[in-house]
Amino acid sequence: SVLALNGKIRIVGDKMFASNGKKVDFASAQQSCEEVGGTIAAPKNEEENKAIMDIVKQYNQYAYLGIRKGEISGQFKYLNGMPLNYIHWHQHEPNGKGKEKCVEMYTDGTWNDKKCNMYRLTICEF
Repeated sequence: SVLALNGKIRIVGDKMFASNGKKVDFASAQQSCEEVGGTIAAPKNEEENKAIMDIVKQYNQYAYLGIRKGEISGQFKYLNGMPLNYIHWHQHEPNGKGKEKCVEMYTDGTWNDKKCNMYRLTICEF
């Protein structure tokens, strides 16, 4: 399942963000990205957040981000276990009280903690 890109690519610095337009749960999105040598997109700054938001807006679909709730401290972390160095939570988020372990991006670029079994747009970073 190669990512059919159709111009759905944004390049920021040395990173590339791309979507295959498919809506799947978090585990499937992660698997799709890893199969093509990437990871689920996780913005590390405002510019990257905007690039991901551009794709989210293009499809008009919320997307999972490569951020998960940490097991021990309960704080959100990047998938590699590093603490977040940039956040863009929606007002009053995160509010899942530990039950919402994944993070989605709204079409306005803000983040919401969400259960991992919802169907959201796949956006990978390379």
